[in-house]
Amino acid sequence: MKTLRQCIEDARSAGRAVGHFNISTIDGVWAVADAAHAKSVPVVIGVSEGERDYFGVGEIAAVVKSIREGRGQEIYLNADHTYSFDRVKEAIDAGFDSVIFDGAQLPLDENIKIAAQCVRYAKAAASSAGRDILVEGELGFIGTSSKVLDAIPAGAVVGEANMTKPEDAMRFVRETGVDMLAPAVGNIHGVVKGGDPALNPTRVKEISGAVGVPLVLHGASGNTADDIRKCIDAGVALVHVNTELRLAYRSGLVKALSEDPDQVAPYKYMKPAKLAMQKVVEDKLDIFYNS
Repeated sequence: MKTLRQCIEDARSAGRAVGHFNISTIDGVWAVADAAHAKSVPVVIGVSEGERDYFGVGEIAAVVKSIREGRGQEIYLNADHTYSFDRVKEAIDAGFDSVIFDGAQLPLDENIKIAAQCVRYAKAAASSAGRDILVEGELGFIGTSSKVLDAIPAGAVVGEANMTKPEDAMRFVRETGVDMLAPAVGNIHGVVKGGDPALNPTRVKEISGAVGVPLVLHGASGNTADDIRKCIDAGVALVHVNTELRLAYRSGLVKALSEDPDQVAPYKYMKPAKLAMQKVVEDKLDIFYNS
């Protein structure tokens, strides 16, 4: 079976992107797994610090491994938005396929220092265990909340002059050795009421040319399919979606309970919520994999 690195490189070469979908529960795992299985494409399950604390670090690693081995499915696990070396180490030790050190709110020098420490540990762990581990760095603050927002988060960089600069990105990648980079290119975590700001594929292309590693688009909930496709064409090889899944899960659950208020079997009223998430994943995969 291919490694996650190989899947991302294959997608990048073909002008496509691998989908990364965050989950909090087992329903989310199966929604993502079943959607990718139906489309016959690789996929990444993402869990932030809060999400993996809720699910269990070792538990989510075991579940994803079980699906991968049981189905022979290209499904991988990423430790999304991790804010310290210790928590990066925890995920690597638990068997995650990739980790993100998110130092976007730190001074550049400090971000580089800790990201480089994470890379060194990942390489040593990968060599010792005979497996491949990807490390992603983040440069440029795009907010932290995967929810519906009344306005763009304070401090988020959406103006072109404030987006990640190619020269900073090049230095960051060179001095840390990260395998992937998530820049700020107009993207926002969460969904902004009234519509998310437009993405900037020109800046994506500039950064891609400067760093030479696959780029990651965070906060793709709320962005248009056209914007996302343009960014993929410009160098994005991995796309993150979370908020739209949360909204679908909640709506599906509310609808199921409203239609059958006397139902007490969780596997019956949770199924529509799972299927609502699965539909979102399938629709997103169609965007990521179709030119």
